[in-house]
Amino acid sequence: MARTSKFKPDEARAVVRYLWIAPRKVRVVLDLIRGKGVDEALTVLKFTPKRASAAVAKAVKSAAANAEQNFDLKRENLVVAEAFADGGPTMKRWQARQRGRAFEIKQRTSHITVVVRERD
Repeated sequence: MARTSKFKPDEARAVVRYLWIAPRKVRVVLDLIRGKGVDEALTVLKFTPKRASAAVAKAVKSAAANAEQNFDLKRENLVVAEAFADGGPTMKRWQARQRGRAFEIKQRTSHITVVVRERD
């Protein structure tokens, strides 16, 4: 049975799952690289002082390597076509507060997807 995918055959993707950073913090970094070339995106991520930039850089490198290995695409022609972060499972913790109360702490996780394709 063939598995269908919403991705085209001339694009490669990489997914980082269960990253222990909130999705809204990751989206700030993803907005910086969307639409840029792979090498330019990696340069931007290298100098971005956010914790999520290391994980996003790892996903971009992996997507570029997938494109080179699986589809024989040139790295110089690759563009970050799509980059998005979805929410993963939320871990719930409790912290003691004053007068016997409890305060819920939600530790959010992210799933990052980066799609690269050849420049038109």
